[in-house]
Amino acid sequence: MIFLAQLISMFANIYVWIVIASILLSYFMDPYHPVRQGVDNLVRPLLDPIRRVVPPVGMIDFSPLVLIILIQVVANLLVRFLYAIS
Repeated sequence: MIFLAQLISMFANIYVWIVIASILLSYFMDPYHPVRQGVDNLVRPLLDPIRRVVPPVGMIDFSPLVLIILIQVVANLLVRFLYAIS
């Protein structure tokens, strides 16, 4: 169980870094660049439902921040649950 908890924590951290990379690439790369499209394809399925609920404020999109917080909360809950049952 501890291995599974560490695995969940590691994947959550990797995904948070992918979300951060997507944010940074959106400032510097063309939307049609293959690297940016690849990263966006990993992040977009989780961002789209959040974007329907949390609209942009002016030109600032808070949906990646909400996604990062959700990833951290869910991963933390899962890890605590796995440690509790082991």
